[in-house]
Amino acid sequence: MPRILYYLVCSILTILFLFPLAWTLLMTFKTPTEASASPPTFFPRQFTLQSYVRIFSAGIASYLGNSTLVVLITVVVAVVLSMLAGYGFSRFSFPGKNVIFVLILTTLMIPFQSILTPLFLLLHFIGLNNSLVGLALVYITFQLPFSIFMMRNSFESVPRELEEAGLIDGCSTWSLLTRVMMPVVFPGIITVALFAFFATWNEFLAALIFINDTDKYTLPIYLLNLQSGLYGTIDFGALNAGLIITILPSVIIFLLLQRYYINGLVAGAVK
Repeated sequence: MPRILYYLVCSILTILFLFPLAWTLLMTFKTPTEASASPPTFFPRQFTLQSYVRIFSAGIASYLGNSTLVVLITVVVAVVLSMLAGYGFSRFSFPGKNVIFVLILTTLMIPFQSILTPLFLLLHFIGLNNSLVGLALVYITFQLPFSIFMMRNSFESVPRELEEAGLIDGCSTWSLLTRVMMPVVFPGIITVALFAFFATWNEFLAALIFINDTDKYTLPIYLLNLQSGLYGTIDFGALNAGLIITILPSVIIFLLLQRYYINGLVAGAVK
């Protein structure tokens, strides 16, 4: 009986979580008239792909490319820097190591909204305001504290005997990191990359403030403009098609890498 009750509760929760996604997906197959009809219907009376045709005709591909570029820069730089910093904090001793690490972690308590103005002025000073590279630098800055924390814990979970064996075999510090340690902490690297990807792909506020040119907008800003519509009208079919296109990369990447993600979180939690 408890097992039946457990599966029943899980099934109900699954339906509740998947219902909005199913509704959004089915909305993309409706005609504009049916999508904006009141009261709305769950299943479309006539399946059509015109919503996807309209949204690609509106230029969503360029905004998808903008988001992809920002995400790639953020993920690559955040993973490389956090891996090097985490390895340094885990395996090397230097003056003020603990103090510096604590200071890095304290930045997690700073609200992002409270430093938007200084960041805007800083990007303007270095000439990277209204650029995708500057936006990526902002995302990297806010991803690094958590990423360094995760990578430090991942390296700490590796037995030092493994590192000593590599040193006995003649490995240098760099080869020890790349050939011995990186394969072991690979789940932690994937975890850092996933967190950076999700946070950057779905971020809205920074992109709205730091990007002025419409041709440099990321997907969340594009969807906001699409929602505004012309003269207050909203193309619900195209809007939901844009949401599905935005959701798909996150779902696919998470499903492909979820086992590494879970292992990385566990490895980072034991310390």
